[in-house]
Amino acid sequence: MVAANEQNKNGILLELEDVHMSFGKVKALNGISLKVRKGQIHSIIGPNGAGKTVMMNVINGLYHPQKGGVFFKGQKINHLKPYVRAKLGLARTFQKVEVFGGMTVLDNIRLGRHIHYKSGILSGSLYLGKSAKEEIEHRTFIEEEIIDLLEIESIRNKPVGMLPYGLQKRVELGRALALGPEILILDEPLAGLNLEEVEDMARFILDVNEEKRWKLTCILVEHDMGVVMDLSDKIFVLNFGNMILDGTPEEVQNNPEVIKAYLGEEDLYSTRG
Repeated sequence: MVAANEQNKNGILLELEDVHMSFGKVKALNGISLKVRKGQIHSIIGPNGAGKTVMMNVINGLYHPQKGGVFFKGQKINHLKPYVRAKLGLARTFQKVEVFGGMTVLDNIRLGRHIHYKSGILSGSLYLGKSAKEEIEHRTFIEEEIIDLLEIESIRNKPVGMLPYGLQKRVELGRALALGPEILILDEPLAGLNLEEVEDMARFILDVNEEKRWKLTCILVEHDMGVVMDLSDKIFVLNFGNMILDGTPEEVQNNPEVIKAYLGEEDLYSTRG
């Protein structure tokens, strides 16, 4: 394992080192190693059953690997719970939207911010002094940064359960951003979206990765190869728990094993335009 100071020198925020994860006789992850560098969009692709979601669950703490290490900024986090990893700077959206349908858009997003509240119970309940100031700061961040970025001002007070699926996806992204993460883990953010919604979501991902206000490192799990090729700095190709390749979009497009197993000649052609 690379020492923490050398990790920082190389810009490595997250590292998986020889990670194994099995369920009975099924090897979901078989010696997986991955380095995610600061500022990159690092995508993970593979067919259904390849182990992508298991890999995400290992990263954010829903699963703990039976062997190997998960490191965040050089710190081993194997046994840290998801909420502790969230405090460290790991936020995640899910393949299936996980929102509170009876709550408003604004309240859903606010829930993601509560992890950063530092006021005590008394000052918080009375809304005095430090608590009031802190509340204003968090509200400003949510309303002027997140809601503006995701273009959801007009629906901020509507119950999320009444919204179309595409807007619910935006709300879930907003809640993850409210955590103020360093790494944003996006598990199939484009699934179930129409073409216009896909274009909007891809733009939001680029914005949080590139804009000075955010500059987030992103881990993207996605089946839309056109978007993956357009957005990604690096692509990790997973096949039934085993790594085929971890390289640039160009390397992935030109790798015969990847083409045969995942992209196919027709899909490959479409990604090259």
